[in-house]
Amino acid sequence: MSGEGGPDRTALTFAEIIQGRRSVRQYRPDPVPHELVINALEAARWAPSPHGRMPWRFVVLTQPERKTQLADAMAAAWVRNLELDGEPAEIVAIRLAKSRGRITSAPVLLLPCLYLRDLDQYPDAERQQAETIMAVQSIGAAIQNLLLAAYQQGLDGGWMCAPLFCPETVVAALGLESTLVPQALITLGYAATDPKRRSRIPLAELVVLWD
Repeated sequence: MSGEGGPDRTALTFAEIIQGRRSVRQYRPDPVPHELVINALEAARWAPSPHGRMPWRFVVLTQPERKTQLADAMAAAWVRNLELDGEPAEIVAIRLAKSRGRITSAPVLLLPCLYLRDLDQYPDAERQQAETIMAVQSIGAAIQNLLLAAYQQGLDGGWMCAPLFCPETVVAALGLESTLVPQALITLGYAATDPKRRSRIPLAELVVLWD
């Protein structure tokens, strides 16, 4: 069932869901029903993970003051990174305003975090690094499940990687446990406009060996 104000996508085929999902940056102010968020998180819960340990946790933000608190805390890190890239001050201000607006205007924010405490432990650094990489790969699968489930329910989503560049700032701003490592911000809501879709590289160029 689609949420109030969302398009009915319940009859879409799996291929149509995959190809129809898009990255949205601007949302209508319409609230997102609680059960649709739960359904999307439930889909994430079934993603594959190393040894079935599910090394991820999720933070859900819907209150405007909490979203603003997070955006304000991340702003200084954004400015530092843009300045390191040599961006002019006026461009920094524009990009900062756009990023901040994506966070504060989205009806729902989801913060996927790595949780590495339950992973297998190895005496050598090489295997331990591989274990961590497997966890990172699995959180990507969980996020993809979440985005596809949200889209099928009539919602739209966007994937922001900003927390990767200031994880400690995010943890401090939200009062999270130090065992959580923020990986992304997922915005959810109903698209205000149909975003421009990027073309895809032909499959023949992506498959490098088929023997």
